[in-house]
Amino acid sequence: MQSAGTLHGQLQRGLGRAARRAADRPGAGEYVYDCIRRDPRWDPQCETRSLYYARLMVDLELPVRPVAEHLFDPADQGEGDERRVLLALRVLTDLARLSRREAAGVLRRYAEEGTHWLDAVEALIELGDPGPAAGMEALVDARCDDATLNLLIMGPSNPVIESWAARRPRIADALSRVREKGRLRRTGTGSGAADRSRRSEDELLELARRRDDAAVGAIFELGRRRAPGLLDLAEELLPQRPSRWGGAVCRALREYGPEALPRARAWASTRGGCADMGLAILARYGTRQDIPLLMTELHDALERRDWGDAAGPIEGLGRLRAGEAVPLLKSAWTESTYAFLRPRVLTALTRTAPHTAESYTIEGLWDCEEGVRQVASQTAPLTRETRIRLQRLHHDEAEEPGVRAAAASRLMQH
Repeated sequence: MQSAGTLHGQLQRGLGRAARRAADRPGAGEYVYDCIRRDPRWDPQCETRSLYYARLMVDLELPVRPVAEHLFDPADQGEGDERRVLLALRVLTDLARLSRREAAGVLRRYAEEGTHWLDAVEALIELGDPGPAAGMEALVDARCDDATLNLLIMGPSNPVIESWAARRPRIADALSRVREKGRLRRTGTGSGAADRSRRSEDELLELARRRDDAAVGAIFELGRRRAPGLLDLAEELLPQRPSRWGGAVCRALREYGPEALPRARAWASTRGGCADMGLAILARYGTRQDIPLLMTELHDALERRDWGDAAGPIEGLGRLRAGEAVPLLKSAWTESTYAFLRPRVLTALTRTAPHTAESYTIEGLWDCEEGVRQVASQTAPLTRETRIRLQRLHHDEAEEPGVRAAAASRLMQH
């Protein structure tokens, strides 16, 4: 990862300032291609970059050919690393949404010839346009077993799947099965939940300690009741190795409320197996007395460059409007290689230092993360430049619905 002070490093991080600077910087296009080839995301499961890079390719009038050459490089042959091509496929998908039709052609060719062809098929389905996917039903039918075919059917209504189903009985049967499962889920009964609601707290704790399928439901019911026994259960399960039951306890405690604060403070201060959960509760429900601990945690996380551990303290300090956190928040915005952190940073800045936050909200209108663009659309000062950007976000069909709605709402203000 390049330095955050360079254009290349800012493009890798998906920062809005880089998107605004790129048009005036010779060689910016090569940096964009490098990002697409090397996928700089710290956590690909959470972070988005594809629309950001696709928009840069449109704005800089960059050809699709280098992305295609990357996809069909000999390194793709055999059991190549899927991550090597996933971002490139996502960029091509967003380019197609931005009316770069040649991108859909590359997607189709990769679906026919590439090693990770299934990812390209999913992208073509996601586009929802039968045109680029026309005639591919034979390939899908031949290569996909029943389980894979069911996974490809993303919902009850997709023009691509429906066009294939009209020509292939096996795809039509799979579509019918998926629709039937959806209908059964919508009409299912809540008998299990009703049974748990009649049990005592001791009975639920006994169920939870069995560590079988029924345990998860019992844990959630304890959380719904805000039962003190859930806190004891956390001390039993969380210090052990990660498990589905420990994960269920964590999810249940997130909704437990401020009643958990005394125990959470003890967990966070002793640094034992429940420390992470204690910090998460303090971030969500803590009071001003918890600011020093949250500040220490944020400082240490940034020093370690452990961006995941920084998320909770940032949320908590923002919720508590801790002005002393502003320098750390600004550092996290610029330096973090985890773009998914920035929506939290921007929300915290707008709460703790509205005037300081203005320049960050303007920059955020060009950010790679949907959450940043949405917060920025709601809070950026209205100037000639930001109005033009908001209009683009509102009218861009490739943009996420929440961002489009926020931009439209803001444009109605005078």
